[in-house]
Amino acid sequence: MTAEDSGGLPVFVYGTLRPGRHNHDRFLLGRTVTEEPARMRGAVLYEGPGYPYAVADAEGEIRGELITVAPGEYGRVLAELDALEDYRPGDPRNLYERVVREVRVEGGGPVRGWVYLAADRMARRLRTSGNRVPGGDWRGW
Repeated sequence: MTAEDSGGLPVFVYGTLRPGRHNHDRFLLGRTVTEEPARMRGAVLYEGPGYPYAVADAEGEIRGELITVAPGEYGRVLAELDALEDYRPGDPRNLYERVVREVRVEGGGPVRGWVYLAADRMARRLRTSGNRVPGGDWRGW
């Protein structure tokens, strides 16, 4: 059974959850099976207050890692990530929405995974007055 079949989709991370960043150590260190460099088309990054926002954009591409969470940790990790991102399903106050998108692992094919994108209200604000991260890679920002 694959991770997708069990509902345990991998998570594409592009900011403070990337390996070497402080939230990776707090939430993911020792709780993953794989962490692979990956790219996601259809989004751009905007600067936030100490962390980035990914905003849907047909022309964009962002870089990050595709994280496969250890099976025994999956439910807890996803709940903790939802809390970190202030994501509550269906809540109009969300800053982020957790959605399924296609991600390409470096040297591999497409994989479906979770990603936190800026919620519509936040995305509109960022498109109007936000600072875009050049090159779609928060690591170099």
